[in-house]
Amino acid sequence: MHGCGNDYIYIDCREGVPENISGLAVRLSDRHKGIGGDGIILICNSENADFMMRIFNADGSEGRMCGNGIRCVAKYVFDKGLTDKHHLLIDSLSGVKVIDIAPEAKPGDEETWVTVDMGRPEIEELDETIELSDGSLLTGSIISMGNPHFVCFAEETPSDEKVLVKGPLAEKHRRFPDRSNIEFARLTGKDEIEMRVWERGSGETMACGTGACATAAAAIAKGLTGTDVTVHLRGGDLRISLDSRGHVLMTGPAAIVFEGFIQ
Repeated sequence: MHGCGNDYIYIDCREGVPENISGLAVRLSDRHKGIGGDGIILICNSENADFMMRIFNADGSEGRMCGNGIRCVAKYVFDKGLTDKHHLLIDSLSGVKVIDIAPEAKPGDEETWVTVDMGRPEIEELDETIELSDGSLLTGSIISMGNPHFVCFAEETPSDEKVLVKGPLAEKHRRFPDRSNIEFARLTGKDEIEMRVWERGSGETMACGTGACATAAAAIAKGLTGTDVTVHLRGGDLRISLDSRGHVLMTGPAAIVFEGFIQ
């Protein structure tokens, strides 16, 4: 399944989790020798919510939250008849998230639009400059959306040199002991942002839901935009808004690509 091109392999684990799940994530995520994806997501039972999701990145590390992934989990359980609710609670390592499937959605739709209440952003620093190992400087905002982000705004379109060279250096900077997702963003109009992302454990991905939320939260906090923002990602657009409680709401598509079996 994918949300804006952020693709994961989804496994129904309500009857049990496979052994050596980290190793399985590495093997299945390989785009040449496996199924291929940014990682794998397990759909599990939960005592605290309707379902629980666990995320394992392409390098086998376990993630805490995935905004695009949780929308796909909602579509999966809705399409498969595991629930008939349009309003769901889905648990994760970053807590229980409230999910709303579009009221007009029907099981089996090619694409389903889903809104996720991502909670309040935790803003540690709005402007911090770090020195990378190549001697260059990078300035950004340190924000958590259930996982860590370093959001860097610039006046130029995010380039391969920035994303593919600076991204991995910043991801593993000593300032981020648990590593960080790195966003490269540019304002393109009133309440519009283009963004590319280097995700910890996966490299550049077509989209990052929590990254889009962190980028919008940084822009709003810095007074660069209003409270309703469209983030343009390589794989599509996400609509991000900040409500009266200070919660970030993310709306975007989820789609099934194919289903199958693997030994």
